[in-house]
This record gives sequence, C-alpha cells and structure tokens, in this order.
Amino acid sequence: MHKTVIVTGGSRGIGAAISLGAAEKGYDVCVNYLGNKEAAADVVQQITDAGGRALAVQGDMSVEADILAMFALVDRELAPLHALVNNAGVVDVKARVDEMTADRLTRMFAINLTGPFLCAREAIKRMSTLHGGDGGSIVNISSVAARLGGPGEYVDYAASKGGIDAMTLGLSKELAEEGIRVNAVRPGVIRTDIHASGGQPGRIERVKGMIPMKRAGEPEEISSAALWLMSDEASYTTGALLDVSGGR
Repeated sequence: MHKTVIVTGGSRGIGAAISLGAAEKGYDVCVNYLGNKEAAADVVQQITDAGGRALAVQGDMSVEADILAMFALVDRELAPLHALVNNAGVVDVKARVDEMTADRLTRMFAINLTGPFLCAREAIKRMSTLHGGDGGSIVNISSVAARLGGPGEYVDYAASKGGIDAMTLGLSKELAEEGIRVNAVRPGVIRTDIHASGGQPGRIERVKGMIPMKRAGEPEEISSAALWLMSDEASYTTGALLDVSGGR
C-alpha cells in the first residue's frame, strides 16, 4: 500500500535529500517549498523520472492557512499520510541578543517552532489511531545548536531548536499509545545554503576546525538518519534526539 510523507522545506538542502530518499523508499512525497518553485519542481521531476510520485506544494509554514491547505491537498492527491518531516526553518544574520528586534524573534519562532507544532497537529489528526488512523512517524529536524546555545551568533535560533527538542520529547510520550513515533535529528554544520541565507557564506570554513571530524556534514547524511527514524527498523524508537554532527 502506498503511503505519503510531507517534507516541509523539501526543495533544497536537507529537505531535498530527505524528499529524494523517501521516494526511493517507496513513499509518495509532498515537497513543500516557500519561494523557489524551480527547485521544488526539480525535486519532483527527479522523483517522477525514477518512477515515484510527488507533488510540489507552495506554502509558508508560519501561516496556518497555508499549512491547512497543504494537508488538504495531500488528502486529495496522494496516498494516506504516514510520515511528517518538520524540516522548514530559518536562521538570521549573526547578532547578539541585545541587538535582536521583536520582529526578528517573532519570525524565528513562527517558522521554526509554531509551524512544526501546527504541522504536527494536522498530521496527528490523520495518523493517530485515536482519530482512526493507522499510525505513523514524525521526524523533527532540530540542531545541535539546541545544546550549544549559539552564543554571539543566533541564540534565538538555538532557543527555537531547544523548543523543538522539548516538543519531540513531550509529543513522543503523548502519542506513544496511538501508533505515532516522534523523534528528532540534530544536525551539526551541514553543507547547505542556510549559512549564506544568514549572511555567513564562509561559515563552514570558519567553524570546521571546531568539529572533531574536521569537516561539514552532507545533506544526505542527515537524510539517512531521518529515513531510519521513519522506518520500521526504528519501530521501538520514540523520543530520540539523534545528533548527526561530526562529534561536536
């Protein structure tokens, strides 16, 4: 039986790697994107060219109406939902807390924390045995910043990911008897364009010396961890916070 995964922020970087990997595992894939329609279309094309089924869905994951519309479209167009990957997230420019504006904080928490909560809510309504579903998996993409704190750069980002960790732990216990496993992957420094979007295109070279493995990770290395947590091989794993960070 076909089953569907929704990957928020699924058009680039870690999200694209998870979308492509999930399709290889037989999932129908909802590739959510915010603004880069071409990147999302490319991921969908790669999946369909390989014989899979995918749908690109534009939506701002900080906007409840967009989230509701995305889930409704998946209900109509794809197989029953079996997994959610809360991957969409942002960083901002390097700043100390005493330099941060309320608008920056509102945006950060809306995208990185409120959005995942709302997506989880909608996934639970479809997957929980309490609601007549067949169970499933939620994988949250957190960050090792949640335990490192991001001092001098992005304490707000780290705090939002700390919230994701707490959500993962609480929700895993809340849903354990309802057939839904909830886990998180905590990436370290990964080779994606998120660093440039935060105004630090050279960040990997600057910080890789602090990583025990002395290199950045690749998106596929995060995808492998997320796909394992989604799989039946992780059937007794819930509430896990899995660091994939090169030892940092």
